[in-house]
Amino acid sequence: MTIRSKRMPTLAAISILVWCCGVAAEPLPSVAPGTPAPIDLQAAIRLALEQPGLRAAAYEVAASEAAVDQAGRYPNPELEYLREGQQAGTRTTTVQINQPIELGGKRRARLALAQGGVTLARGELAAQRQDIRSDVIAGYYAVLVAQERQQLAQSLIELARRGVDVASKRVAAGKISPIDETKARLAAVDASVELSQASGELAIARTKLGALIGKRADAITLAAHYPEQLPDVKPLAALLAAVGDSAPVQRARGHLAAQVAQTDVERAARIPDVTVSVGRQRDDEARRRQTVVGLSVPLPLFNRNGGNLSAALRRSDKAHEELAAAQVSAASDLENAYTRYAVARNEVALLRQDVLPNASSAYALTLKGFEFGKFSYLDVLDAQRTLFQSRSRHWNALLAAWRAFADIERFAGAATTTTQHRSTELESHP
Repeated sequence: MTIRSKRMPTLAAISILVWCCGVAAEPLPSVAPGTPAPIDLQAAIRLALEQPGLRAAAYEVAASEAAVDQAGRYPNPELEYLREGQQAGTRTTTVQINQPIELGGKRRARLALAQGGVTLARGELAAQRQDIRSDVIAGYYAVLVAQERQQLAQSLIELARRGVDVASKRVAAGKISPIDETKARLAAVDASVELSQASGELAIARTKLGALIGKRADAITLAAHYPEQLPDVKPLAALLAAVGDSAPVQRARGHLAAQVAQTDVERAARIPDVTVSVGRQRDDEARRRQTVVGLSVPLPLFNRNGGNLSAALRRSDKAHEELAAAQVSAASDLENAYTRYAVARNEVALLRQDVLPNASSAYALTLKGFEFGKFSYLDVLDAQRTLFQSRSRHWNALLAAWRAFADIERFAGAATTTTQHRSTELESHP
């Protein structure tokens, strides 16, 4: 009976340890009636793309397209009435229509500028969609990892409580000092603090994701998904080839097109327009009517629009440099994200293959040795702390990998993964 009673805590501790290490691989419990439907990654992205911020950018595209129609309109004619003299029989009345005629390609330049505005608005819309997609990927997996860390903290509490039970029994048997029991109880308190912190991190992650997809934090339920399966990304050279489609480069390219079009508008404005006048004049004194034809041409003596043209040229030069800087910056950020992803992914693999199994085995052996008097409880606490830190480091590395992957998608877009629709495949991974 004594030998059996000594083995029971060991078996229970090992069972709890196995549950702790395998809890992340288990699917989430089924959704109870009345709770929100689970949201997978694609649904989260779709919800985020329906939020007011992106709709506002879409309205800007519609407004820019309407501006194109306005830019193609010709100047309105002008109806002019002129009367000379007040006495009947001696006055002269003239009625004429004045039609401005644009020269120098002003209408064409104005249309090009409006088309550039459409291109800029569409590029901004595409860039916002890409940014939103990347933010949702990072936020989605931040919630998943926070959930796993919360479960890890909960399992640590169970382990700490089991340690308190074992220590209490050994103190009662007179085999260890009461100080060891105090240490065990302190370890249980620390585990409760860890759970509180993990719960807080989960709440923050849910709030951030809820702000992206337009839902309350308490209304977010993610679909059953194990976030440890990381996607394979294309080689860096292939990703760099697609960096021209990144959000910052698209914005800079659209801004450059708009500035070039503005330069053409200012260049065309240097050529003055003419106004053609056609009308009829009635002379009461001579009792006759006659046709009036006129031509008005401004004389560009004092203002040839040189200052505006020079300013537009310099802004075009600035936009060229900004585009070059955006390309360099996007390539640099992509390389950094690629490196961070590779480092985090290697760390995840190393922790999963070597560190976590060894830490689990070390804790199980230390706890068993403690029950048989071969180790002090300080050794048990060290092994327990090492196990928790290993699991926590594992989830931190996973989160870092997913954040780096989101940044890669931000700068490389659809060219990120080696398999098309990889994100959809990931959602169905058990």
